[in-house]
Amino acid sequence: MFTRAKVALKTGHAPRRLYHFILAKILYTIPSWVRKFIFSGKLYYCPVCGSHLRKFLILHRPYHLWCPVCSSLQRHRLLWIFFTKTNIISQQYPKKLLHFAPERCLAQRFAGFPHLDYVSADISNPSAMVEMDITQIQFPDNAFDAILCSHVLEHVSDDRRALRELYRVLKPEGQAIILVPIIGEVTFENSDITDPLQREELFGQFDHVRVYGLDFENRLKEAGFKTSIFSTEALVQPDEVERMGLTEQEIFFVGQKA
Repeated sequence: MFTRAKVALKTGHAPRRLYHFILAKILYTIPSWVRKFIFSGKLYYCPVCGSHLRKFLILHRPYHLWCPVCSSLQRHRLLWIFFTKTNIISQQYPKKLLHFAPERCLAQRFAGFPHLDYVSADISNPSAMVEMDITQIQFPDNAFDAILCSHVLEHVSDDRRALRELYRVLKPEGQAIILVPIIGEVTFENSDITDPLQREELFGQFDHVRVYGLDFENRLKEAGFKTSIFSTEALVQPDEVERMGLTEQEIFFVGQKA
């Protein structure tokens, strides 16, 4: 938290980022039913919490659109649409899901499925069910039907080892749903860059260790995955993109274990 604040104060947008930080802290301590009433409207809809809204909130960064009720971002809403349109968490038979760095808005939904054996994990987040390093997963081989790993690997020094671990703990035919921020074609990383402010400038965030390109798919294949790419346009009708507060060009990867 201290490092995040220090970097924010040095980026040139300190007043705005400080204001947004305080506003978010206050807003999300208000009961969700109150926030739902305050922001109720007909223009927008959050598929994660089912709220009809008059607006999404731009907080912290100009490209972020936060749901004022459940705090979902664009990628969380797209992921939820993906899960609801596929049989990955189908109620037809029990499944086991491993969720890294659990976002509260999604974790609450997953935990509400009685047929789903849900496990959340994080290296430092106390709200996660299991404290765990993604490069040293403490579960046996072939343990999970599905894994969700969203915006985690850009924080991990040895992301290739992490991918091999994800592959190992998946059951045969299991699927890993993986999101990383994609900018351009080619991944850029430099382990010598350790200064948080320089990382913010080069990688987009003070605790990122690289910025991925579309060649990220090659790392998935190196780990053994058969890959598929999903996008906003493949999951959502064009007239629903703005209404649900989505990013038009958002993509994510699904790696299947052979």
